[in-house]
Amino acid sequence: MRHKPYGPYERFIKRPLDCLLAAAAFIVLSPIMLITAMLVRVKLGSPVLFSQERPGMIDPKTGKERIFKLHKFRTMTDARDENGELLPDGLRLTSFGKILRSTSLDELPELLNIIKGDMAVVGPRPLLVKYLERYTAMQRRRQEVRPGLTGLAMSTVRNSAGWDKKFELDVEYVDKVSFLMDVKIILRTIRIVLRREGINEAGEATNSEFMGTLEDKK
Repeated sequence: MRHKPYGPYERFIKRPLDCLLAAAAFIVLSPIMLITAMLVRVKLGSPVLFSQERPGMIDPKTGKERIFKLHKFRTMTDARDENGELLPDGLRLTSFGKILRSTSLDELPELLNIIKGDMAVVGPRPLLVKYLERYTAMQRRRQEVRPGLTGLAMSTVRNSAGWDKKFELDVEYVDKVSFLMDVKIILRTIRIVLRREGINEAGEATNSEFMGTLEDKK
């Protein structure tokens, strides 16, 4: 359960502010989202959106992560091998998909997740459900807050660092979350996206799979 008590910002300000910012961004960016959706439909076909279950914040009543469905614009094809298995990410990620990822345009539908309350503007990025059983106790602390559209790891190293470093930054955010920190993370994210830095992990089309840390998970 949460190690650090919620402060006034988290209890009374962060969620309403997230909802306001996400709604405003959705309205302002809706023309870009419409154009992006049309391009995805033409270049990658249907469905336009990629939807997948992701773990959210730990429910204090049950002590388990709330599972929600995350929505993004598709960046990959559905190409499969002779056995019907999906090809590796590097073979399915198109040049158009790479542009969407490098500019983070593929993330824009997540604004709806923020409005619904599944996510926050700033928080640890929502990862795969299957990773939950691979976390150490410290790594699982990243689930003590709502996952974010961007976060300390995203604005610092994006995808260029290994999992241990990203989890370390996620937990640091949980411990230090504040209004000023969120503002700094948003500004740094804008800079890193405009510069197209740290788009993918070295030697990977996207990210390597997290297989767990060689450490006692208790």
